[in-house]
Amino acid sequence: MALAGGRTALVTGGNRGLGLETCRQLAHLGYAVVMTARDADDGAAAARAVGIDFMPLDVADLGSIAALAERLMAAGRPVDVLVNNAAVALDGFDAEVARTTVATNVFGPYHVTEALLPQVPDGGTIVMVSSGVGELSGLSGAVRGMLSDPRLTPQRLLGLMNAFAAAVADGTWAEAGWPNSAYRVSKAGLNALTRLLAAELAPRRIKVNAVCPGWVRTRMGGPSASRGILEGTKSIVWAAILPEDGPTGGFFRDGRRIAW
Repeated sequence: MALAGGRTALVTGGNRGLGLETCRQLAHLGYAVVMTARDADDGAAAARAVGIDFMPLDVADLGSIAALAERLMAAGRPVDVLVNNAAVALDGFDAEVARTTVATNVFGPYHVTEALLPQVPDGGTIVMVSSGVGELSGLSGAVRGMLSDPRLTPQRLLGLMNAFAAAVADGTWAEAGWPNSAYRVSKAGLNALTRLLAAELAPRRIKVNAVCPGWVRTRMGGPSASRGILEGTKSIVWAAILPEDGPTGGFFRDGRRIAW
């Protein structure tokens, strides 16, 4: 199906769970939605079921990101709304889990955003799907200081994420103040990235916000989670359709600002 006219929203990791419901709701609101997913067959089938476009994307693969950006540019389509939803929550805690988690949950949104920025018009919207486990209050003073340092830049932040993975690999993570949860570190890193990009893109009036959908009954959240997918998706869609004068650089749940 060809891309529809009007405002376009692109959702990463859109083939199931919160991503799929976000695609469905944005399409219902009249957006021309582009669903992306790493599994091309599963993603294409999910997109057909919703009646939207699909483009393959592995957010941890720079080549895949570049191919998506080139395809969108060739089609001449803007990305009015970018929802960085794709993420992993892996079992265990070792060097490979740490590396894969930060690569997908922090480096992925950063590289996707950077690659697609030429397609995001001034006044556009970027949503980072985060988690309350990434609040700074849940981290050691040393890590809080690093992530809230006013001198922090996106590149320095990515360096910190690499340093975390390296510390897990050599067994010095606890000594450095890191928690024993790669997912927690990655979401704290994503929250920090949100603040940095919001400030960087303010001159273009591009809103960048992080949202916590809560503990949702998805494949990642599990069957015991307290929220259904519809309830969890509300925060994401709220941030995606903010008016041009809406907030930027914030962390929200259910449309209300929460502590970093």
